[in-house]
Amino acid sequence: MKRLTLLTLLLALCTTVRAQDTPAVRARVEPDSIGIGDRFDYVIEVDKDLVQVVQFPEFTPAHHGEIELVESLPVDTLSREGRRLRLLKRYRLAAFEEGRYNLGAARVLYADKNIVDTLRSHDSVYLEVTTFRIDSTSQSIYDLKPQKNLPFRFREISGFLYLGAWILVLLTGIFFALRYWLASRGKGLGDLFKPAPPQPPHVVAIRALEALHHQKLWQNNRHKQYYSQLTDILRTYIDGRWGVSAMEMTSDEIIAAMRTVELQDKARMDLTAILRDADLVKFAKATPDGEQNEADYLKAYYFVEETKLVNDGPETVEDEQIKMKN
Repeated sequence: MKRLTLLTLLLALCTTVRAQDTPAVRARVEPDSIGIGDRFDYVIEVDKDLVQVVQFPEFTPAHHGEIELVESLPVDTLSREGRRLRLLKRYRLAAFEEGRYNLGAARVLYADKNIVDTLRSHDSVYLEVTTFRIDSTSQSIYDLKPQKNLPFRFREISGFLYLGAWILVLLTGIFFALRYWLASRGKGLGDLFKPAPPQPPHVVAIRALEALHHQKLWQNNRHKQYYSQLTDILRTYIDGRWGVSAMEMTSDEIIAAMRTVELQDKARMDLTAILRDADLVKFAKATPDGEQNEADYLKAYYFVEETKLVNDGPETVEDEQIKMKN
């Protein structure tokens, strides 16, 4: 009997020592009474041994929509005495509904050697949320006031008016300066909007021939396109130079029309050769060699150079066209 009593006492003592070694958990709110929309801190404190491991929970408020988590602050060490540590964890929350809330007991996960357990604080935590109280007997309630219309003031737009006046003065000065500059050169303001005078037909033709040469059409076996563009350049030049509607004529009609024009025999023969070669390529699907292609290009180039109008006197292109018609 004595041995049984002694064994019971030893078991009770071990249980008491183990209970003392288990970390202690406490919880509170700071402050415990707030107004709607205010923030408060849910605080958990743990006293534990140095080798014991505790894990604070991810705080999820039980009253969803009424209490919301704003910020979870890192764990802080409040004190250390020998092997004992005091840890503190803060959760910053906000409440949006009036009432008294039971936030429950704090829960902390605890691990020590082969022991894994959930520790709870002894008491539940309560929060009081209040709102503004309006005494309608002593305070009168009024409707919202309508928007007040203020009188118009000149200074509200004076800056825009001054800016517009300065811009008007600047534009006027630019106008008269430009007018004076043009008058000193014998021109008027209307000369600024006149279209550029048309370029002489031979200038247009030479530029078109140079552009055609850079395309390298016949070098890429595009002979038909090459001769079509070459003859179109000559037709346009003949129309602009002598007033012959060559764009609407066949090769034979162009040759016949050019018999009334004063030309050197070489120029007439070159024009005929180019038109005949072009017809063979376009209609008979002939494929000339590179030497012939280059030769026809040079014939067209020198035809323009040898027949271009050199304006040494009062005679112009229009004068020569009138002379041909007569």
